[in-house]
Amino acid sequence: MKNHIALVLLLSNIVNGQLIKGKITSSSGETIPYANIFIKGTKKGTTTNEFGNYTLETSKNKLVLVASSIGFLSERKTITLNKNEEKTVHFTLTETAEILDQVTVTGTRTDKRRTNSPVIVNVINSQTLADVQACNLSEGLKFQTGLRVETDCQTCNYTQLRMNGLAGGYSQILINGRPIFSPLTGLYGLEQIPTNMIERIEVVRGGGSALYGSSAIGGTVNVITKIPKKNKYSIGYTYQNIKGTSDHIITGNATLVNEDNNAGVSFFINNRKRELYDANDDNFSELPELKNNSFGTNLFFLPTENQKIEVNFSKMNEYRYGGEMVDKVPHFALQSEERIHDVYVGNIDYQINFNNDKSAIISYFATQYTNREHYTGIRPDINTPEYTEHLTNPPYGNSTTTTFQGGLQFNHQLEKFLGGNNVLTLGGEFVQDDVFDAIEAYDYKVDQLTQNFGFFFQSDWEINKQLNLLTGIRYDNHKLHTLKQDQTEKTIVNNVASPRVSLLFTPFENTQIRGTWGTGFRAPQAFDTDLHIAFAGGGISRVVLADNLKRERSNSYTLSFNYDKPTEHYIYGFTFESFYTNLEDAFYLESVGEDEFGEVFEKRNGDGAIVKGITLETRLNYDGILQLDAGFTYQSSQYNSAVNNSDELPLKKEFLRTPSTYGYATATYTPNQKFKTALNLVYTGSMEVLHLASPQNLSVDEYFTSPSFLNLGINTSYTFSLEKLNTNLEFIAGIKNIFDAYQSKFDVSKGRDSNFIYGPATPRTFVFGLKFTNN
Repeated sequence: MKNHIALVLLLSNIVNGQLIKGKITSSSGETIPYANIFIKGTKKGTTTNEFGNYTLETSKNKLVLVASSIGFLSERKTITLNKNEEKTVHFTLTETAEILDQVTVTGTRTDKRRTNSPVIVNVINSQTLADVQACNLSEGLKFQTGLRVETDCQTCNYTQLRMNGLAGGYSQILINGRPIFSPLTGLYGLEQIPTNMIERIEVVRGGGSALYGSSAIGGTVNVITKIPKKNKYSIGYTYQNIKGTSDHIITGNATLVNEDNNAGVSFFINNRKRELYDANDDNFSELPELKNNSFGTNLFFLPTENQKIEVNFSKMNEYRYGGEMVDKVPHFALQSEERIHDVYVGNIDYQINFNNDKSAIISYFATQYTNREHYTGIRPDINTPEYTEHLTNPPYGNSTTTTFQGGLQFNHQLEKFLGGNNVLTLGGEFVQDDVFDAIEAYDYKVDQLTQNFGFFFQSDWEINKQLNLLTGIRYDNHKLHTLKQDQTEKTIVNNVASPRVSLLFTPFENTQIRGTWGTGFRAPQAFDTDLHIAFAGGGISRVVLADNLKRERSNSYTLSFNYDKPTEHYIYGFTFESFYTNLEDAFYLESVGEDEFGEVFEKRNGDGAIVKGITLETRLNYDGILQLDAGFTYQSSQYNSAVNNSDELPLKKEFLRTPSTYGYATATYTPNQKFKTALNLVYTGSMEVLHLASPQNLSVDEYFTSPSFLNLGINTSYTFSLEKLNTNLEFIAGIKNIFDAYQSKFDVSKGRDSNFIYGPATPRTFVFGLKFTNN
């Protein structure tokens, strides 16, 4: 009788029990044999077989399933089962080495794992951009050590990137490894590149990126666009409320890859509409009206196993208006700026590997074209001759810039080079940037052409497991052709050799010590942020180039210590880095008087400057559930001799608009596959800002010390699985700048100094969104 009862109970458990089965693979797609899988809070579990498959019985209806394996971060999923249900649950585990050893290309112009690279390459991936609620490149770059994005115009809100204390003109911004982010595009391009276009951003700080040529003194930012990997789509909508001002963003992405995985294509679209925002109720905007439309494609094709063709194309259109908030054409406003941009960017790369993949040839061509219609003006008082002239000939202008780059690169691997492995890189490239910008009413014109022939050589020698020596040199022939106001032509030629040496020493496991010395140069720009026409003192301030202007030269040194410890559940580590850059003939601006339109500044060479400092990064990842990252920079930037910023003020050695301390921190909590909460913080220390006098705001010029700012944000998302539609629906809610750390003192009304802006880009902003993606 007892035997019969036991048999009935056993059969009852089997009938009423639930079955879970599935497969465990790595993120690279390989199966993981003998991985552990168990129900959290119990001793019940199993292991996968040699093919990565598992089967697990349970009587629970709701449980947390945990999968783990040595060398991988464990992963957990919350499972809900119906009575007698059989459910398939697959796991994809991330290797601990994969997090540390991402393959990057920017540091050495070749594929290289981060831990093996003699040059530190930091990566901002698309998930990080989503976690910090970044809408564009400008908002995403703030979350990286040593980088600071600042807004430099109260009216049009153009932004620039500062790296290691150096202004935007010292940073080289690349699109898919090509320097086609033109100087004109650099004024507004950081905001025009949407984040759903970006796969990842690779950042190299300091002069170790000298192989990219002019303006890579402060560092290099390489924006890598979406890469086709598998069939996938996503459609999203985001609504941002900036203290009553509406901001609508629509995004779309789609990727198709064929069954043989030898061809694929990805598409993106982005549409944004933001209203004007007035912070101080003077009927003049602090945030301009924006209307953006962007789309693009990225495709690859493998004709054979050893050949690859990549093609990228994107088109960006932006309308931007800031100033007096009136429903009229811009020249009827008391003071305003209007910009209409059409930007086209494209490149094609061809790579062939041969000699058993020991050798490769890469050829590439890239181009960028920008057409800009713009207005920058102050309306004179009514019933004056100046008012009549203003209406007859309002200061509308037109700008065009065309950038071309073509190049050839040869890589060859020497497997037995003095006992080690050496990858040699040899190449040459040509870059041309043609800029025309004119406003007839101001008798203002920039008509300049830059041409640069560059040749580079690099040796990446892995001497042994502990030592890696990277040496290289680049030679540039740089020509600036300019047509001056009197229609005379002028050509400035610079021949510059820029060597660099980097050494990686790995004394212990998980530890790297790096040292880099590199030289670089910054040629007189055809157009950059200095040539932005600004409102100041009731007029229009402009910048011209000195007749005898020559290139800057730099010597940069960095020394860093890096430690990362991976375990089954944790990855934690830190990086300490010091940097020192000596600039010779450093550029600075000096007032040279006024004309009928306003103040004129001239870009000149100083005797030099020194920028130095230290950075500290920390990071922690616990099973993919908790991720912490933080970075802090302490630095100083000074000219060797004091420079004149205003005839009414004392000379200063310190760089203006350059805080000595700044940093960031992010924290994400992902307890399961459906829920995520992310916190982010950006800290900006106090700095000195030049405040120019204007009739209604300031009687004399002054140096203004800004307060420090702590900008905190939060973002929460929850994903619903619509299984019958094979679709996920993600709801997103968040707040940017929770405590409203925003500039409190603005110039007001007509004649305001538009460059008097120093705080975070936006005040407190509420964010709501939803996103559809396929499973």
